[in-house]
Amino acid sequence: MKKDEGIIISLKISPNASKNEIIKTPEGVKVKITAQPIDGKANKCLVEYLSKLFKVPKTSIEILKGETSKEKTLLIKTVDDDKISMIKSVLY
Repeated sequence: MKKDEGIIISLKISPNASKNEIIKTPEGVKVKITAQPIDGKANKCLVEYLSKLFKVPKTSIEILKGETSKEKTLLIKTVDDDKISMIKSVLY
């Protein structure tokens, strides 16, 4: 979903994975993260991974919902239409 300040994405994370990767499932987007869900490490790893993948600063990725849940809603702050298209193509 596109907002004025960027794009909102919903995803499910799977911590303790062997590698960081995005998997598209019929239910939605699943992101495997190598970090454990302890002391916010999985959230930090998720933000770092998406930041590198989408070439946006880590400060541009905000967890809106699901700080302590596997179901997360994120805001990726960017007004660059090419970047938003790239994010959509990777996730949807």
